[in-house]
Parts: sequence; C-alpha cells; structure tokens
Amino acid sequence: VTAFAQAIFHDQANGSLVIREGKTVGSSLLAQKFDSDRYFWPRPSSADFATVPSGASNLGPTSADLKKQVADREASLRQANKLPPDAIVPRDLLYASGSGLDPHISPEAARLQIPRVAKARGLDEQRLTDLVERSIEKPQLAFLGEPRLNVLMLNLQMDSMR
Repeated sequence: VTAFAQAIFHDQANGSLVIREGKTVGSSLLAQKFDSDRYFWPRPSSADFATVPSGASNLGPTSADLKKQVADREASLRQANKLPPDAIVPRDLLYASGSGLDPHISPEAARLQIPRVAKARGLDEQRLTDLVERSIEKPQLAFLGEPRLNVLMLNLQMDSMR
C-alpha cells in the first residue's frame, strides 16, 4: 500500500506539503494560524492550530461558553474588519470546524476580509478581489461540498503579487 501510495499519490502520501524556495511553509490540508492584518484569516481553531490535540471543542448548542466564544469572535472580526453593526459575518469565521484544522474558508469569508488586507498591504481592493475570485475552488465533482478557498494557498499567492 505504501509503495502504491508513493507511486500514484506521492504528494498526498507525504502530507500535501507546500514548498516555496526549497522550504516547507505548510500543508494544503491543514489550517495555519494567520493573525496579521496583512493576511486572510482562517476559521477559528479550538486547538489553536495544533495538530496533535486537534478536534472539536465538544461544546453544544446550549453551551454558555460556546455562545461567549462566538460573540467574542464576532466582536473581534467586526472591529478588525471595520464592519457596520448590520453586516453579516460568515459562520465559518465564527465557528471552528470539527477538526479545528480546516484549511478552507467560504468565498464570503474571504470577501469580507478584502478591505482589511488590501489596506494593510497597500493594494488596490479590486486587484485583491480578482485574486480571491480566481482562487475559489469549486465543489468536488461539481456537487460535493461548497465553493471554498484554501487560506494558505491564497496568502502565498498574495505574497507573490508584485
């Protein structure tokens, strides 16, 4: 099985590592912590993006702790992105995924962050919008899942913009 995986699915069998200039910068399968205004932010992680203790928080829908976490995240996102009170914050920026390491965000979550990232980098918003739109991955087989963006790959593409 190992030989077959190495021969046929070499990148996946080795962790889908992303290498830039000979240096491993992450994996396309695992979220990484980005908290600078210069980058798009991933979904929250209940394990603070650590891979060994990854997993859900196990807080249920009636949990006061979960309600407080979500309210705090929403307030922080509204402040960082200068959102008006009536702006809708995408749910994937408020709730952690089951693994706490989901590398993707929704197109809406990326679009919400464009003004903040553009301002921090001194980039034209339209140029960044074009990059986001080009980076949207379609559902697998055109019907499995939702459109999404890989945050690491989006941020790396943005770093290479001139």
